Amino acid sequence: MVSKGKAILALLLLAVQGAGTIRAQVSGQVTPTAPSYPKASPPKTYPPKLPSTSTANPHPALTPGSQPLSATGSTPNCAEEPCDATPAHMTIATPAPTPAPSLWQERVLWVGSLANILLAVLGYAGIMLAISALRKIERQTLYAEAAAEAAADSARAALLHAQSIIRAERPWILITVEPSRSVDNGFTVTATNRGRGPARVVSTIDKITTAVDQSHLPDQPEFDEAAPSEALSSVVLLPGESTGIKSFSRDEVKSFCGSDEKLRRVEKWEELILLYGKIAYRDLIAAGEAETHETFWCCWYIHGRQKSGMVMAGPPAYNKHT
Repeated sequence: MVSKGKAILALLLLAVQGAGTIRAQVSGQVTPTAPSYPKASPPKTYPPKLPSTSTANPHPALTPGSQPLSATGSTPNCAEEPCDATPAHMTIATPAPTPAPSLWQERVLWVGSLANILLAVLGYAGIMLAISALRKIERQTLYAEAAAEAAADSARAALLHAQSIIRAERPWILITVEPSRSVDNGFTVTATNRGRGPARVVSTIDKITTAVDQSHLPDQPEFDEAAPSEALSSVVLLPGESTGIKSFSRDEVKSFCGSDEKLRRVEKWEELILLYGKIAYRDLIAAGEAETHETFWCCWYIHGRQKSGMVMAGPPAYNKHT
């Protein structure tokens, strides 16, 4: 508000200075008319001349306005001797009066001053209107930004909601371990569709290894030597359906170890038999090229002297879902 008052005061000062400039220009451009001076009275002579009864010049040697000559023919010196010389004429001139400005000049100056004041008022009104318009534009811009931000938040919320619905309706394949019904001490790694949509299996891959414990596994599952299995390719799992993807029994332990020394370490749990793998699948009802999802799994086959078992094990990188 202080800066606005200063700006208005500066505009008014400029308007007043402009009025003075116009007044000076008008005064300098107008050509004054010739003033009518009163006729000057004829100069008075001292002493006044007395009327003469004769037209003849009593002093033929003198003419009006001339000084008498002495007997020697020179101008007499009145300071030393008396003379009848006519004294010099003295004229008193009245100073010329200052010409009064005409009426139309005053009107021109008055109109110019009024125009300057009117321009200053109009300029002030224009400035106030411009400031008001800028404030309205600023408020409208803030409203538009707030509306755009609210619309963006709504769009993000709608996207998250749609994604949550898609995730809820998509298939989810989870891995469990179940005992074999036909083989003693045999177990089957089973994939079950726990989602709400049908899933089509793309591929499966698995690997068997030994390690001192689970912490000695690589940070990420490695399948360099294993090849994807196409036995379950194109298998469709409806919600709630299951299928076996890997089987392992006690009879396979000896052939896997390959030596009695390694079998002895496995029986003493000095080394652990670990099975891990992954299954890839797609949403059967997804539009277009559906995204491929993967489920990783890891199991520990516990080999005992008489009985065996299998449980889920492994670090998080071996038990993740996409």
